[in-house]
Parts: sequence; structure tokens; C-alpha cells
Amino acid sequence: MSAVTPAEADFVLTNSAWIATLRGPLPRTGGALRDLGLVDRGALAARAGRIVWVGPEAELEGRVQALPGARRLDAGGGAVVPGFVDAHTHLCFAGTRDDEIARRLAGATYAQIAAEGGGIVRTVAATRAASEDQLVDGLLQRLDEALACGTTTLEVKSGYGLETQAELRSLRAIRAAAARHPATIVPTFLGAHEVPVEHRAGRGRYLDLLTHEMLPEVARQGLATFCDVFCEQGVFTVDESRRLLTAARDLGLAPRLHADELCWTGGAELAAELRARSADHLIFVSGAGMQGLADSGCTATLLPVAAFYLRLPRYAPARALIDAGAPLALASDANPGGGLSPSMPFVMTVACFAMGLSLEEALSAATIGGAWSLGLEGEVGSLEPGKRADLLLLRGSRLLDLARVGVPAVRAVVKDGQVVAEDGRRVA
Repeated sequence: MSAVTPAEADFVLTNSAWIATLRGPLPRTGGALRDLGLVDRGALAARAGRIVWVGPEAELEGRVQALPGARRLDAGGGAVVPGFVDAHTHLCFAGTRDDEIARRLAGATYAQIAAEGGGIVRTVAATRAASEDQLVDGLLQRLDEALACGTTTLEVKSGYGLETQAELRSLRAIRAAAARHPATIVPTFLGAHEVPVEHRAGRGRYLDLLTHEMLPEVARQGLATFCDVFCEQGVFTVDESRRLLTAARDLGLAPRLHADELCWTGGAELAAELRARSADHLIFVSGAGMQGLADSGCTATLLPVAAFYLRLPRYAPARALIDAGAPLALASDANPGGGLSPSMPFVMTVACFAMGLSLEEALSAATIGGAWSLGLEGEVGSLEPGKRADLLLLRGSRLLDLARVGVPAVRAVVKDGQVVAEDGRRVA
């Protein structure tokens, strides 16, 4: 048997209790969600930001040749997991809705506040008035918060402009912030987040504006990877959503959509029909919708923290979706009104204790599941040779530590083989 040529590395991690590689066939479904691909007392090596080897530390010397000046990172006997992949955020906005949150705590519903002119349209007014630089500055601050919690890849949507120039400005701000931040950012066009006030007397005009002006310009400038639609009662119907997402797909933007959040609309069935990459929320998803997601490989991206902050009476049926065989992701839905935390450990905690996931299932959904949702499963979400060296060093050796809300579980965040956050703050 010929000798194995050691892999050259400029980054070497050692002294872990275990590494959760999340290696294996994709998409992760059913019982496979519990398989973390653990390597006890593991080590990891990377070069130029890409993983070249993962395995038992006892084999490191024979499998890896550290280059002169290689960065060596001691895991301190703690566990190592992939960086979190947050597949649904609304982090590009201006203004606040703090008083609305106080009203919800006093008993008002999201629907009541929206009907009175609050909610999304209030953030739209503030975002339209903001400059691109102001949007970039606010987004960078929020990206730093997410990074400190262990998120190394995020989807960021537009959707608080709702007119052509404001939407383009938001997407340019997302692109500018991505160029200045270590996290990987995936931009999504969400011009169909709501029908703006000025078009409510003739919503067909807004659909035409989206289809014939906004979408073509977003595609022409290459500002988004995905197009999303808020398919919900009182917002966009299934037929309207189909029209918009089909037009987007024809222009090269992959479809994803908000589906069945506040009531059943058939959004999940539409996602399956269009072979969308993701259907998100799914609190009122039907049995047929679940099976459609499973059959099409469309990700069920669940947002438990949104249901928590909106004080909704129920959560998405995570266990039924798993049993149906749908790919599963967890995301924060971080936004100014209904997703107040960018913390993926908090998302995992609510998913476990309110939706019935195991810790292993939650970690899978928050990493490789999110990567599948974004079409980045070949780049991030697991710790395998060829993928980005995006990983988290936990303070201890228990997966349960991620569920201890308020007790920082992440000691260091590594992005592309570089330490970018330590002890809850960005350092690079």
C-alpha cells in the first residue's frame, strides 16, 4: 500500500473533545438529522481557508504537514461545530418599532398593529428615508451581532423599500456590507414583502411594477441570488406569488417564499410545484404541503423565534415535517418587529423546547440544513475537506451548553480559517 501524502496546512486545530463534522449524504432528512458525524478528540487542518483534513488527533502528524508560520488553534478541550448558517433574515432596514413590541406585550396582535398602519409599512417609511450609507452602517452592526453568536453565513433580504429605487438601494447596501464583513452573505430580493400603501387601491399596478421593472433591474445589476414572496392571506395570493416567482426564475433568480405562517394558503404546495429552494415559517402547513416539500427536496425553513416574539399560539409542526421526509433548516427571521434576536443558539433552544427537536436535529438544521436551503451545501454547513473552514469553538464539551440561554457557549468563531470573533465580539 502506498504512503499517504500529507496535506499541507496553514491552519491546524487540536485539543478538541469532539468535532461535529455533519458529513454525509444530502439533503439531511429523517433519522439522518441526528447523525452529527462526530470525531472524538478530533483535529482539523485547512489551507487558504479551505478544509484539507478532519480526523482523530492521533492521526494528525501522519496526515497533515503544517506549513511554516501556520496558525495553530487550541480548542481547550471543548467541542467544535460548524459555523451556523442563518437562511432567513431581514437585517437591512432603518428605524425601530419598539412601541409596537410594547403593544404586543400588552395584548395587541401582529395583524391588529399592521391594520393600523404599523408593522412592515412603518419600517418601509424609515428605510425609504435612509441613505445607502446609513443602511450599510446599520447592517454591519447587526452582522457583527450575528457573528458573535456563531453565525458565519447569512441570507439577507431586501423588502423594506417596496419601490424600485429603495429596493435597489437596499440590495446595494447588502452588497456593500458583505464586502466589508467576514461573514458570507446571500442577498434575496423581497420586493413582494407587502403591498405598499400607495398601491393598495390598485394592487395590480404593484404586481406589474415588480414583474416588469424591479425584477428585471435587480437581475440586470446582479444584486440578488434569490427572489422571495410573502405568500399570506392579505398579502400576496398563491396565484400572485406563482406569477412573481416564475418571472424571477426566468430572469435567473431562484425562488423561495414565506409560506403558511399565519394561516394555511397553499404556500408550501406552491413551493413544491416551483421546486423552490425553501419554504419558510410553515406554522399552518398542510399534510399535502409537507409531502410536497419532501418529494421536491424543498427545504422547510422553520423560524421558531418569530413565533415566540410574535406571541403566536402555535409553532410549525417540526416533528411531522421530519416524519414526512422534508429537509429541515432553522433560521432566526431577525427583523425589527418579530425577530429580535440574531442568536442561532437561541433559535435552536426554542426549536428544541417548543417544537420538539432534539439537540442533534437542531444543530443539523442550523448548519447543513441552512446551507441546503441556500444552495451552499458544497461550501458551508459541515466540516469536510474542500469546504470553507467555518467553525465554532465551544467553551465546553456538552452540546446542551448551546441551549443555556444567556450563558455564552461560543468561545471563538473561525471564518475561512481565521479567528473573527472571540468572547462575544468581532476581532477581525
